[in-house]
Amino acid sequence: MKSRESELGNIFIIIDVFLLNLSIFFISWLRLDVSLFDYPKIALYLLHANLSLVVTYYFFHKKSIYTSNSIFNWIKNLSIRMVDFLLISTFIAFIFQAREFYFRTMILEYFLTFYFLLILVYSFIFYFFKFKFKGLGNTNRVLILGENRTSASLRNIFEANPILGYEFIENIGVDTERATIIETELIVEKIRELNIQVVFVVVSMFYNYKRLRELILVCNELGVRIFFVPENYRWFNNKAKSTMIGGLTMINPQQIPLDSIELRVIKRLFDMAFSFFIILFIMSWLTPLVALLIKLSSKGPVFFVQERTGINNKTFNCYKFRSMVVNPDSDKLQASKDDKRTTWIGRFIRKTNIDEMPQFFNVFMGDMSVVGPRPHMLKHTESYSNLIKHYLVRHFIKPGITGWAQVNGYRGETDELWKMEKRVEFDLDYIENWNLWWDVKIIFMTLFGKNAQKNAF
Repeated sequence: MKSRESELGNIFIIIDVFLLNLSIFFISWLRLDVSLFDYPKIALYLLHANLSLVVTYYFFHKKSIYTSNSIFNWIKNLSIRMVDFLLISTFIAFIFQAREFYFRTMILEYFLTFYFLLILVYSFIFYFFKFKFKGLGNTNRVLILGENRTSASLRNIFEANPILGYEFIENIGVDTERATIIETELIVEKIRELNIQVVFVVVSMFYNYKRLRELILVCNELGVRIFFVPENYRWFNNKAKSTMIGGLTMINPQQIPLDSIELRVIKRLFDMAFSFFIILFIMSWLTPLVALLIKLSSKGPVFFVQERTGINNKTFNCYKFRSMVVNPDSDKLQASKDDKRTTWIGRFIRKTNIDEMPQFFNVFMGDMSVVGPRPHMLKHTESYSNLIKHYLVRHFIKPGITGWAQVNGYRGETDELWKMEKRVEFDLDYIENWNLWWDVKIIFMTLFGKNAQKNAF
C-alpha cells in the first residue's frame, strides 16, 4: 500500500537527484583542477554523490518532509537531511579517497551549491502550491461524513498540508450505519450547496455495506470523489484499493490510474511538452493567419471563449478560434450540419479541427489535457447529468482536446440521447484504463484515423 506522502517523496527525490548532478557539473565547470572532459573523474564524483544520496534517503529519511504548511518546517527538515547527506558523503570519501584533498573540498563546494538550489527550488514549489491552491481556488473542496477523533485527525492533516490540494469545508455527523433517505438527501444538498469535489466517510468496523454502496452511487451520480477512512483497516477487504495520508488509511472505491500522483505528473509533463511544441512551432505562425481570415469573414473577436466543465466539475474558460458569427445561442445550441451561423472560414477550420488549436493554451495552463473526455458546455453538463447515469464521472480527470470517443467517431452534434451515451461509454473506458501509450495512440488516430473526422462540421 503506497502512501500519498511516499508518492510525493518519490517526485521530490527525482528533483533532488537532478539538482545534485547539476551541482556537480556546475562546480566541475568552475574549478580549474577539474575538467568536464575528464570523464573518469566526473563519473567518480557522480557515483560518490548519488551513492551518498541513496544511502541518506534509504536509511535515514524514508518519510516525505514536504507536507507541511510552513516554509520554516520545510527548510528545517531539509537542513537536517542535508547535514546527514554531508556526513555520509564525507565518510564515504574518507574511506575511498582519503588522500585527495581537492576531492573533499569539491564535496563541500557541490554540497553548498546543492543545498542552495534545494532551498531556492523548494521555496518556489512551496509558494507556488500555496498560491495555486489557495490564491486561485484550485483546491478540492472536502466534506467529511462522520464526527469522531479520526475525522478530527483527517481535518488537521488537510489544514496542515496544503500541498495535498484538499480544502476542508464542513464536517457532518452522519450515522453511516443506520442511514435514512433524509440523510442521503442532506448529503446531496450539502454537496451541491457547498460545491464539494471530494467526500471522506469515516467508518467504524461495524459499518453497513449497503449504506456505503449507496454513498458510492450517490457520489458517482454527482461526479464527486469518495474515500472511506476506516478506524480499523483490518476490518476492510484486503483487496480494497487503499492509500495512506498522515498515517490514516483511505479506501478508494473509485480507483482509476490517474489517482496516482506519479502517473499524473507523467501525463502533465507530456501535456506541457506537447502543447509547448505546438504553441512554439505551429500556433506562432498559424494564429495571425487564421485571425486575419476570421476578421475578413465576419465582425467579432478572433477567439471564442466559452465556460465549460473541467476536472472535478470545476468551470474553466475554453478557447477556440471563432467559427461562427457572433450570436446569442452560442452557449445553448450545438453546431449542426449546414449551420447558418458558421462562416465560410469557420466551415474549413471546423472540418480540419483548426478551431480547437487555441486549446493548447488551455493544456499548457493546466485546465485541459491533450487527451481526455471532451469538455461540454455548462448547459449540456447540467442537462445530460440528469439523463445519463454516471455522466459526471467523466469529470474525474481533465478534459482533452481529443479523446477516445472522438477518434471512434462519437463527436459533433448529439441530437439523439444514444450518441451522448456512447460518448460517455468510451470516455469512462478511457478513464478506467488510462496509460500514456494510449494517449500517443489517440493522438495518432486523431491525425490519421478515418473515424476521427466523422461528424466534423
